[in-house]
Amino acid sequence: MSLKKLSQLSLLLASLVVSEQALAWGAMGHRVTGDIAEHLLSADAKKQVEAILGVESLAEAATYPDDMRSSPDEFWQKTANPWHYVTLKHPHDYHSDDAPQQGDAMTALAKFSATLQDPKASKADKQLALRFIVHIIGDLHQPLHVSDAARNDKGGNTIKLKYFGHDSNLHKVWDSEMLDGTDLSFSELSGWLRKYITADELKAWSSLEPKDWIRESSELREKSYPTGDEVSWDYSFQQMPVVKKRLQMGGVRIANYLNALFAK
Repeated sequence: MSLKKLSQLSLLLASLVVSEQALAWGAMGHRVTGDIAEHLLSADAKKQVEAILGVESLAEAATYPDDMRSSPDEFWQKTANPWHYVTLKHPHDYHSDDAPQQGDAMTALAKFSATLQDPKASKADKQLALRFIVHIIGDLHQPLHVSDAARNDKGGNTIKLKYFGHDSNLHKVWDSEMLDGTDLSFSELSGWLRKYITADELKAWSSLEPKDWIRESSELREKSYPTGDEVSWDYSFQQMPVVKKRLQMGGVRIANYLNALFAK
């Protein structure tokens, strides 16, 4: 095999390994949070989002950081990999020393928020920033994307189990398999979830502080570990309400965050 082919194979294998560690919600979950958010944007935020993304919806934008991880570019293969999750050294609470040197979802969210508010930033930079903001907020609402350093299980990726009889892992079950089991399109699920969000919930979920979202996800993560290594109907019945609520909350927080950023 030529050196060029070996290099390409190495990149592909690296991409697959990182994908297992970093993907959150899968395409469906991210599109649901993006779609919910789009319906809750303020008039000003909606106008500015359209100025940046054009006809691209937030549902489309939400999956962009995952879609691009197949790119051989070093930015996508190395630089952006840690921006999909956080790892906590302290139970449930995020501290500044939790961020590794290469950054994490929290540092990336701050970076891209600053870009979106920078009048000197190019349109291309703002497009990337907006897509990442929508994606990262969705990520932080997936409980298995707030890892516990003490567990050292890569957000549940090393927790091997059988889901309805086939080989899987805890992270994958939360990323996509429970959602795929609904047999709905993202727009169907988004529409159903959106209409059940109450005015009281909109108020209760109004926090713009990412540390609050992280604390919620960390506490839910601890309740996500099954008692055995085979899960099916009972586990899905218990956890699907949590999945749905986190999608609702993620969508509401994306909208609130963008409304606040653009209001400034």
